[in-house]
Amino acid sequence: MPDFLEDLGHGIYAIDTGFQRPRFDAAYLIVENGRAAFVDTGTNHAVPRLLAALAALGLAPEAVDWVIPTHVHLDHAGGVGLLMQSLPKARALVHPRGLRHMVDPKALWLGALAVYGEEEMQRSYGKLVPVPAERAEASHDEQLLMLAGRPLRLIDSPGHARHHHAIWDERSRSWFTGDTFGLSYRAFDVDGRAWVLPTSTPVQFEPDALKATVARLLAAGPVAMQVTHYGRIGCSVDEVKRLAALMLDQVDEMVALAESLRAAPDRHERLKAGLLDDYLARLRAHGHAAGADAADWLALDAELNAQGLEVWLDRPAR
Repeated sequence: MPDFLEDLGHGIYAIDTGFQRPRFDAAYLIVENGRAAFVDTGTNHAVPRLLAALAALGLAPEAVDWVIPTHVHLDHAGGVGLLMQSLPKARALVHPRGLRHMVDPKALWLGALAVYGEEEMQRSYGKLVPVPAERAEASHDEQLLMLAGRPLRLIDSPGHARHHHAIWDERSRSWFTGDTFGLSYRAFDVDGRAWVLPTSTPVQFEPDALKATVARLLAAGPVAMQVTHYGRIGCSVDEVKRLAALMLDQVDEMVALAESLRAAPDRHERLKAGLLDDYLARLRAHGHAAGADAADWLALDAELNAQGLEVWLDRPAR
């Protein structure tokens, strides 16, 4: 089995897409009775790995029935169009707020361009490929999808983005959460215990909606969460509850910090620094050394979360 492919049991495989750094961005492959579905794809650059994962598992491209991005941010969905060119029987199932962006990705590209800049867009994502409209459809809340007889339930899951859905797999009693259950990097595991932090990446962070989504995820009694950044976390209902409490406590703290700096002239820099300080303090409480390497690892998250919090602060509807 290739080193970028991990068997998580229950016919679920995590694929390291290679985005940014190792074990940072995962796509998932669910296999049931010779049929398959991808959940998230990473970027265009991940497509060779996704196809190689199929081959390693003895599956032909024709075996894939579904490609399901959790939402249309490019580290989750940037490779959908290109991947589907190699999957002749697959359909894309996309949140209704994101569907048009998969069919015509121009606005998606421009939005990401405003955040990351031209050089980074070309380096990390490549040219976006549209999904043919006749091969794409919108999901709906409480949709039940059957993968070769295996039920997958989709729910609307706003908070990180309004174009986000999560997928419940009854077989493994786990959710594919995209970014609604935060980020959890394996480099920060201590004695097998994960640490999580929320993601408020621009531009649709909504803390109250995120809390409601997490409560809805917990109501199913999951024993694990399959997060895009990165991998399977939790090994019991109680462990998932611990991680949820940790994340939601940070959401409240992030919001309080942002509110306190609303009118500060140097708001962005202070917000970014405050977030990073909190992450490192929490990591140390978790039992991690949280030195310079951890600060470097988390610097991008602090930057993007600060940007997202500022968009939330300045949103007129608030």
